[in-house]
Amino acid sequence: MTIRAYAVERAGGSIQVRHYAVAPPGPLEVLVAVTHCGVCHTDIGMIDDEWGISAYPVVAGHEAIGVIEALGEAVDRTRLAVGLRVGVGATAGSCFACEWCLSGRQQLCPAKDNTAVRGNGGAFASHVRATDWRHVYPIPDAIASEYAGPLLCAGTTVFAPLLRQGVRPVDRVAVVGVGGLGHLAIQFLEKWGCHVTAISSTPDKESDARRFGAHEFVVADGAKGLEGVANSFDHIVSTVSADLPWDAYLATLRPHGTLCVLGVSDRALTIRPLSLLPGERAIVGGVTAPPAETRLMLDFAARHGIRPEVEMFPAARLDEALDHVRRGRARYRAVVEF
Repeated sequence: MTIRAYAVERAGGSIQVRHYAVAPPGPLEVLVAVTHCGVCHTDIGMIDDEWGISAYPVVAGHEAIGVIEALGEAVDRTRLAVGLRVGVGATAGSCFACEWCLSGRQQLCPAKDNTAVRGNGGAFASHVRATDWRHVYPIPDAIASEYAGPLLCAGTTVFAPLLRQGVRPVDRVAVVGVGGLGHLAIQFLEKWGCHVTAISSTPDKESDARRFGAHEFVVADGAKGLEGVANSFDHIVSTVSADLPWDAYLATLRPHGTLCVLGVSDRALTIRPLSLLPGERAIVGGVTAPPAETRLMLDFAARHGIRPEVEMFPAARLDEALDHVRRGRARYRAVVEF
């Protein structure tokens, strides 16, 4: 069959509609007709070749919602069926044979299929292919398609630390950044039962942060503004891409506190040993969740009414949507309807 794709043929170039011939699904594969796809900064990074790994033409997009159009012969028909509304996220396949996959940590599989870095195989297209059906997620009826896409990247990224870092309902947690990731992190943590403090360099985001569920709001310009919350938090979730004064943030953690870094800065993370050692604090990284945790996230979001705040764009305005995200203007996620 032939699919219609929205491709970029050079770094920072504009969208061009292209048509590609694709083979029928392999044994484990699922072909999904895309109806909606979120726009993530990773898509901008690939389109603009921010990391020097893009192979053009690039068809970005990795937060796809759509309807199953075809299934491979080995797909479990008790889980998936043609016509079912599903999502395909940042990971569309893994080997299910390595130590990481066999222990339920498919997000660490060295052979995982990263939808965002496939070249011309992304989800800004009429169809997207998952290379393994176990990475395809039925979407709960309670979550509309325009809200579901960002949950498969931003949502899983901020939800996974709640499970992996043992965040408890009695914990005090700070979220750094009220943006695409941060506004979802606040919602998940508030529904988890935590006392949530939003930290932002933008004072006018306070009303939004409190609307999303933050109990406290701190304006921090660099290290300034953090003195009043020293030794306050059990966990910090950093969702920004900025180079932060890490020692100042570590000083806001209680002993055994954890700083989870989810934003990607282009600078080295520099800390003093004494910011970590006396309080036995920890710094961890985070990526999108494996299938089991992603299913838990979708169920939790459906049950508690957690939704990204989105701005909608038709496919004909995909260039505009990309530039909106590129300039940091999205409030708080951009979603394209195909």
